[in-house]
Amino acid sequence: MLLFLKNMLFTVIVPGTVAVYVPLSLAAGRAGPPLRWGVAQSTALLPLISGGAFYFWSLWDFAAFGRGTPAPVDAPRRLVVRGLYRYVRNPMYVGVLLVIAGWALFFESRLILGYGAVVALIFHLFVWAVEEPSLRGKFGDSYELYCREVGRWVP
Repeated sequence: MLLFLKNMLFTVIVPGTVAVYVPLSLAAGRAGPPLRWGVAQSTALLPLISGGAFYFWSLWDFAAFGRGTPAPVDAPRRLVVRGLYRYVRNPMYVGVLLVIAGWALFFESRLILGYGAVVALIFHLFVWAVEEPSLRGKFGDSYELYCREVGRWVP
């Protein structure tokens, strides 16, 4: 139960802020939500829903299999290579970026799209400079093999 609570707290604070609060705040700076529901809003449902599903499925695998959270201070104890992690090494980040792309499409906002590009760059640099070296140190050869077999961002 404590692990579930830690994962939900992290989700509300970090991805919730990055993928929901900030994009909606950026959208509020313009005239508000679209006056009519059109093709862009309908199309936006795909990245919004799939991004959320990617994130929560990956979060479940972190907790149930890895026995940890996405927070670096409480990382999984086992290398998670199941679920979406069989196809891409960073499905949580991909999920968050899909949600941001969905908001950009929903609000037809270049500002949110630009914000998403900056977030993507920050994610990439953090994964490359911090997460991957840490995982190499923690899991050694098994992580190296995993990196050779599974792409960082795309299958």
